[in-house]
Amino acid sequence: MRTHTIIDSPLGGLTVVAENDALTGLYFERHRGRPAAEALGTRSDERFEETRRQLGQYFTGERHDFDLPLAPAGDEFQQRVWDLLRQIPYGQTRSYGDLARQLGDPSLAQAVGAANGRNPLCVLIPCHRVIGADGKLVGYAGGLDRKRQLLDLEEPAGGKADRLF
Repeated sequence: MRTHTIIDSPLGGLTVVAENDALTGLYFERHRGRPAAEALGTRSDERFEETRRQLGQYFTGERHDFDLPLAPAGDEFQQRVWDLLRQIPYGQTRSYGDLARQLGDPSLAQAVGAANGRNPLCVLIPCHRVIGADGKLVGYAGGLDRKRQLLDLEEPAGGKADRLF
């Protein structure tokens, strides 16, 4: 049975979708690729207390990793990319090329970008931690402003002082 709720966050409302006992989607308002309302299932605020708690801790800087059951729907390649995204430590970034090299083929950078863009569990599977090879912010279904805010949230305290921009 598919259900959803909306959780307030500093970046706006987050629509969280669950099927059975696992999370299958987390979307920002005006998220590119967000499913139609009828695909979200019925609204239920009761089943999402642990998700609400962990996201709240993340947005206050108390939590760096999530311990929630996730079941993103995707093909084998997408699943491999999403597994790599979960391995990027809090406060760090990787390029699409870095991930392609981890997969064993540097020519897969664009395919990695496409899989990254189809991540149905933003924040929980940290696709915001992937940047362009030149260090610039590129491609985020939730919008580049939100990507910057998430990276700023995760930046170590000393890092902001050392930045030139």
